[in-house]
Amino acid sequence: MTQTDISQEYLRNSTGLANETSAAEARVLIVMTGGTICMKRSSDGFVPARGFLKSGLAPRPSFNDGSDSRFLPVMVDDHTSILLPSLRTPSSAYKKHVRYVVLEFDELLDSSSINADGWTEIAQTIYRNYTFFDAFVVLHGTDSMAYSCSALSFMLQNLGKPVILTGSQAPMLELQNDATDNLLGSLIIAGHFMIPEVCLFFNYKLFRGNRVTKVSASDFAAFASPNFPPLADITSSKTNVHWELIHRPTHIKAFSIQTSRDIGHVACLRIFPGIRPEMVDAVLKVDGLKGLILETFGAGNAPKGSDGALTKVFAQAIQRGIIIVNVTQCMTGTVSPLYEPAMKLKQAGVVPGHDLTTEAALAKLSYLLAFPDLTVEDITRQMSESLRGELTEQTRTAFEHPKRHLSTSVAELTALGYAVAQGSLDCVKGNIESMLNEGDYFGNTPLVSADAVSINSTEPRDQI
Repeated sequence: MTQTDISQEYLRNSTGLANETSAAEARVLIVMTGGTICMKRSSDGFVPARGFLKSGLAPRPSFNDGSDSRFLPVMVDDHTSILLPSLRTPSSAYKKHVRYVVLEFDELLDSSSINADGWTEIAQTIYRNYTFFDAFVVLHGTDSMAYSCSALSFMLQNLGKPVILTGSQAPMLELQNDATDNLLGSLIIAGHFMIPEVCLFFNYKLFRGNRVTKVSASDFAAFASPNFPPLADITSSKTNVHWELIHRPTHIKAFSIQTSRDIGHVACLRIFPGIRPEMVDAVLKVDGLKGLILETFGAGNAPKGSDGALTKVFAQAIQRGIIIVNVTQCMTGTVSPLYEPAMKLKQAGVVPGHDLTTEAALAKLSYLLAFPDLTVEDITRQMSESLRGELTEQTRTAFEHPKRHLSTSVAELTALGYAVAQGSLDCVKGNIESMLNEGDYFGNTPLVSADAVSINSTEPRDQI
């Protein structure tokens, strides 16, 4: 079946809804990659359960209103489609149904086994079916879901539809589980609200995908977004979407995917007390290494080592073209050169990762490294910029007296001091230029006064 055939089949399947308003039914593609949510018991423990739509969803009234089970076309590669049976949810509080199909990957993976190839398969599936569905829900194991969310947020470019990843801590087929609520919540949000982001839904909360990290191996509240609030939450009576937080495109471009990644040339290293410089040096000299995510203490601090040996190791690696990004080991907060150790790292060329999670930093760096036209300077700059809402950009520090009576001159002098401490030449120049343009009680700037002194002096001008 060709792409044209798919379009015609889609229209034929849609004509049956003519008596219903088209807005009364949303179409969602569930992409099943594997994970706990779709597993069943066996003699060898939990194993993936095939036929999830029939065995896991059809028997449940909240997922199946008993209406006609239409077959919907789904593209499985660039030229081939298959017809899959669909189910429809009962009408929601918003007077709308969600019709959905489940596309199961040929190989269902435990989340610890997913890699860049798996991310590519998910991205390509969404791309091929983008025009045929209103939204996408990806069933995924929890162990690496935060990594997948971050990776997909960069791979899916100019996204204009919801993409929600979800899973569970207990399988759908178990009596007590969180899978039912997680999947139903994902379907409701995907089918009702235009949130054009890669998100993660878990335990009644919708998070921005590249802001999450897994915080529990067993609790139903398995994920948290430490430095950014949820985009939405579901209560007993309604879904609350915080629209002011939604990241939206600022230009009109066609949806596309970027599947090239350089994940195999990026490493992560966690700093610990007593770490030896030669250990770090060994990692930084791994053949083909292009980038390192450095997990440091507090606000971005790391031991200097004896005679600054560790800082020298970082500086030498950066001189070889390796990009090192500094993220904090803490659950909340941001990397900021407030203390000498963090300042030394920045002066050595280590890139402050601000409030990036480790997962987002790894995904973002491997994404940028895959662009052949980007220089090290380009990548370094973009790592400190928000591309998909993954970090909070820092602006110039504003100084204010507690009583709001800090004079301009004192504020500028304070800003100059911080600029010097941070080793930022551009900021130092900017502050000095600003101060040189300030006039005295006669309106003369320092340069005008200097000229006057020079003219009246008997000494040569170049000695003044």
